[in-house]
Amino acid sequence: MFKIVAFDMDGTIADTIPMCIQAFQNSISPYVDHELGEKEIMKTFGLNEIGMVKSVVTQDWESAIKDFYDQYEQLHDKVTEMFPDMLRLLMFLKKQKIVVALITGKGEKCCAITLRKLGISNIFDEILCGSERAANKKENMEYLLCKYSISKDEFCYIGDTVEDIKVCRELGVMCISAAWKRHASTISLEKENPDYVFRYVQELYEYFQLEKVPQLKLPPICGKIERI
Repeated sequence: MFKIVAFDMDGTIADTIPMCIQAFQNSISPYVDHELGEKEIMKTFGLNEIGMVKSVVTQDWESAIKDFYDQYEQLHDKVTEMFPDMLRLLMFLKKQKIVVALITGKGEKCCAITLRKLGISNIFDEILCGSERAANKKENMEYLLCKYSISKDEFCYIGDTVEDIKVCRELGVMCISAAWKRHASTISLEKENPDYVFRYVQELYEYFQLEKVPQLKLPPICGKIERI
């Protein structure tokens, strides 16, 4: 059924969101006139780290982003494992000759740090990162659809937020909702995506085992797509 399966990173591959919030709070609060709270930080999610910092820091954002990267790498030592069964799922999909992609709001530097800390730098066939100007997951999904010349029903995205569901719905592709992180918004996910909410990675692994997944032929060269 699917020829490309794309994953979100934070809250989907690993439980990195608390660490991301703490790193941002520790490093960026000194550059603003108050202690940044979790809700204020969460509002910046969707942008990459440069966009996040610029959205709250008005002066010397370059120093602020450097401090953030230092904090991010240091705190990431507390998060060095993926969710249980995630590696098993990723390797199963690759064995089926499915293109396994990563579409994340993270910027390239933070994404590289996370992939290295988790030991999966060479797992993904495609890695598409965020923009500092606007959330760009939809554009990155469209890019992959075009590059591999596949139909929308041959693509699915696995993410942990309601916003992921809305982006996929707007584009017309399937969204699988990951509800396996701590304090997952399971009720909200089930309201928006009732048939495709999974509470454990093992459940999703079993789901893909039952799906028919044809091998993907080599794609033709795709025309250039403007990226945000």
